[in-house]
Amino acid sequence: MRGTLTGQRYVDDILQPHVGPFLNGHPGAIFQQDNVRPHTARVAQVLLRHFQTLPWPAHSPDLSPLEHVWDQLKRQMPSCHSVHDLELAVQDLWAHLPQDNIRCLINSMPDRVAACIAAGGGPTRY
Repeated sequence: MRGTLTGQRYVDDILQPHVGPFLNGHPGAIFQQDNVRPHTARVAQVLLRHFQTLPWPAHSPDLSPLEHVWDQLKRQMPSCHSVHDLELAVQDLWAHLPQDNIRCLINSMPDRVAACIAAGGGPTRY
């Protein structure tokens, strides 16, 4: 995504076309996001009130499996000399991420949430 992600762009480009239809197709699914401004914008919160979302502690990035995925990608990232090369490298690495790794991260969510609760929203081993 090029440019600044505003609350409205988040709704128009991500939530409405992708997240909403996905969640509608998976009854009982719980949506997770962090507290960056576009996620907490009123326009996003209005749309998300129709879905179950995971409450996110203000100072706890520990729960996000995606942070581990980004870390995996960063470790494998080759040197890039242009934005175009960077885009291609990220797309290639993303397409070849082992699905078992992602599945393990997702399956670890109950333990991540329990650890976060036990730590009072503070840091955990995750």
